[in-house]
Formats: sequence, structure tokens, C-alpha cells
Amino acid sequence: MSDETAGLKEWIIRGKRNEAVQETKKALAAGIDPATVMAEAIAAMSIVGQKFSTGEFFLPQMMIAARAMSEIMAILKPRLLGAAAETKGKAVIGTAAGDFHDIGKNIVKMMLESAGYQVVDLGVDVAPDRFVQAVHDERPDFLLMSALLTLTMENMRRTIDALRAAGVRGNVRVGVGGAPLTKKFADDIGADFYSPDAYECVETCNRIMHSSHRPSPEGAEAKQR
Repeated sequence: MSDETAGLKEWIIRGKRNEAVQETKKALAAGIDPATVMAEAIAAMSIVGQKFSTGEFFLPQMMIAARAMSEIMAILKPRLLGAAAETKGKAVIGTAAGDFHDIGKNIVKMMLESAGYQVVDLGVDVAPDRFVQAVHDERPDFLLMSALLTLTMENMRRTIDALRAAGVRGNVRVGVGGAPLTKKFADDIGADFYSPDAYECVETCNRIMHSSHRPSPEGAEAKQR
């Protein structure tokens, strides 16, 4: 960390958008590599995620930090070239059919983008066939579904069944989350992972991407048939 980026992390953690933007511009004007500035910003959001996960931060603090990060990314992305502009991976995200609650989904999206992922947001009330089509069209590394209503949870199972029926279940890792969900439910419906919050979702995606894209057990099984 250089003197020119010393304050950036703190401004992002505190959700001070104007100050974070000014710090970013100052660092770039001083000749700091945009990738270095981006790395500092991503590290800041990781701290925000940890604080949210442990209960030290609450939803409003998470959201204002993510908004500050979004403004910084808008400045940095045009300046990033070659490998520095490459994304870690790609995720398709949406709420399960019948569910119109999008706060949790939007936080996951902002956290993923802040961590360097490309995110295709299908929005709310996403039918299983739309998820399937997105997997066909986008070829993502992850398909991430959320639900806040107990009545819509079963539509996650229907989506995974639809992926199997379409022959693409082995091509994508499926993650699920939302207030009424549990790891047991995720296991029961055949998801690859369950995340209790946005920070854990990003960390899980990072671990998977670092594992050399090993296929999921279901994907490996499908290929052996």
C-alpha cells in the first residue's frame, strides 16, 4: 500500500463516496497503477464483508460502502487494460420464481462486482426456464439464487431440476441463499453451496475459482454417464 492509496481503504469502509472518489483520482494522478488502486478497494470491501458477517456492520453500512465501491469501479475500469481488466469469473444471479425481494440479491451483486466478477442480473421472480436459458447463453461459472419467502424456496429445486433436464447442470455451480434457507435445504435440493450472507457467498466463489475449476460432484457424475 502506497501513501497515495493509504486513505482509500478507510473511506470505502466508512462509506464516504465523495472522499473515496477524490482519493482514487488523486492516486491515479500520482501515477499509481489502476490495478493497485483496485486491489486496495477490493481489500476494503472484504473488510466490510467481514464486519457485516460478524455483526459489527449492519445492512445500511454494507450498502453505503458498496455504493462507494461502485463509483470507484466506474473510474477505474476504463483505465484497466489486459490482464488487469479480466474478471475472476462470471455469475448469473436472480431471485427464485414468485419472490420479488431484491435487497439481498443486490448486495450480493455489488459485493461480487467489487471482488472482480462479471454479474448478469436476471432480476426478481425468475422462472426456472430463464435461469436455464441464461446458463446456455452466458456460460457462467455460477448460478446464484436467493429467496426471502418460504413459499418460493421450492422454486429453487425446480430450477435445479430444469438445469438437469436441459443437460447443463454439470456446467455451472449453483449457490443459494436467503433468510429462510439452511445448508440442509441447499443439500436437499442439490445446490453446490449455501451462503448465509453476501460476504460468505463471495468467499465461496473465490475458493471455487481458486480450485482450478474442478467439476462439482454432480457435474463429474454426469460426464461419466
